[in-house]
Amino acid sequence: MSGELPLNINIKEPRWDQGTFMGRAQHFFMVTDPRNVLLSSETLEDARVTVENYRAGIVKPGLTEDSLWKAKYVYDSAFHPDTGEKMVVIGRMSAQVPMNMSITGSMLTFYRTTPAVVFWQWVNQSFNAVVNYTNRSGDAPLTVNQLGTAYVCATTGAVVTALGFKSLAARLPPIMSRFVPFVAVAAANCINIPFMRQRELKYGIPVTDENDNRLGESPRAAKQAILQVIVSRIGMAVPAMAIPPVIMNALEKKAFLRVSMGPRACHLFLVFATPLCCALFPQKSSMSVSSLEPELQERIREISPQTTTVYFNKGL
Repeated sequence: MSGELPLNINIKEPRWDQGTFMGRAQHFFMVTDPRNVLLSSETLEDARVTVENYRAGIVKPGLTEDSLWKAKYVYDSAFHPDTGEKMVVIGRMSAQVPMNMSITGSMLTFYRTTPAVVFWQWVNQSFNAVVNYTNRSGDAPLTVNQLGTAYVCATTGAVVTALGFKSLAARLPPIMSRFVPFVAVAAANCINIPFMRQRELKYGIPVTDENDNRLGESPRAAKQAILQVIVSRIGMAVPAMAIPPVIMNALEKKAFLRVSMGPRACHLFLVFATPLCCALFPQKSSMSVSSLEPELQERIREISPQTTTVYFNKGL
């Protein structure tokens, strides 16, 4: 490209069409790329400056369209879309694959004893609590008390569910005990995510018109967003935690293969499951105005009567 880069490239939106699953998948393969975890603070800061300057109409000399999009995806992988704050490393979606490789592999391997189940479920839900808080929607923080309550409820729910299913599985065929981690994780997601995002359910998340003008906050939008995230998170766990147990059970009598191939299968599934399940729903979700709270509907009719659909960040 010759000359200065034009200012009409819309980097507020993803590079690919978010109206299609393939477009969303391409987007999330970039956002969840594990290599982003290894980027230095200087690289992240340079990406932030490049993106924010471009949005303000300032183009760095020599900046190309490809390098602008690269900076945008580096920025998106490390900075919260609503607050603009740098996210804690293990809470970023780019850390999902390397972190879950260790945790999921351990849960699938050490599931036979009660102490092992309790320990690894606690580790997993502690990690999930960080991820859920880091990737919440909206710009209002949780208080320390709310955060502590959410963490305790989520981890306790996961451990109780895991122990309950482990007890039940003891009376079923041996392979069923291998599904203890998956059932516990699926149930815990239904507890962890709503609790870690409880403020959104109470006070709502920001909703905007198609031009990103903020129209108010909606608890109903928060419910839809959280439900979509729960479905995506459970979907991520299916290929990594529901398929490997079958493989590992078949290799039970082959010690070397059990140790090496089972975890490797889990790791392979995680690489693809994370971005593909993130792509199940658009990041910028939508809802008709008629589905919002009556008082918010009235407000929108007053300040933006032409608006029939609102948009919001569903979180991850």
